[in-house]
Amino acid sequence: MDQFKNKVGNKEELRSIIGFPSELASKKVILYIDSHCADFIAKSPFLMLATADEHGFCDVSPRGDMPGFVHVLNEKQFVIPERPGNKRLDSLCNILSNPKIGLLFFIPGMEETLRINGKAAIIKDEELLEKMAVKGKKPLLGIGVEVEECFIHCAKALKRSSLWDTDSWPAKETLPSAAKILFEHAKLPKSTVNTIQKGLEESYTKRLY
Repeated sequence: MDQFKNKVGNKEELRSIIGFPSELASKKVILYIDSHCADFIAKSPFLMLATADEHGFCDVSPRGDMPGFVHVLNEKQFVIPERPGNKRLDSLCNILSNPKIGLLFFIPGMEETLRINGKAAIIKDEELLEKMAVKGKKPLLGIGVEVEECFIHCAKALKRSSLWDTDSWPAKETLPSAAKILFEHAKLPKSTVNTIQKGLEESYTKRLY
């Protein structure tokens, strides 16, 4: 049963409800990586990567490593190393069919974020990949991004969520169990919550790179 019965139908109606951005918000977008954006990227250990396939089916995926893991090449290009994951390759497959990409960079403790939109390609350039090696292991591939827009996003969402306020964090024993969720969703024969938990722990300790 559809619970969404009263929907906004067009941009004019949307603007009539929300209004228009300030002059600062309208003019804050730049088309390249300047020294401020490069410094933000260098200090960021975590980003969210948004992609869509040729049909518009969307996906958002996290990427993280030590600060500086994203390599800025020039004012228009940077590379994200593709570290070992679950091999679903959702983001990479999307990029092959639709190169448009959106990214959100985070710095722990900072409530503003950096948004970058552009085009992506999957790169296998050995010279670039070698520069992103960790513990002697280079990534098999990288995501090369050509920047089309850069801008700072205001802190309101992180302030409202108290994301960096450790006093607001729930107690660990109350958190959802990833192993239990995977067990219930995948329904693999002969698996248990314990075997899945052990597999996760092994992956996190032995296969980060």
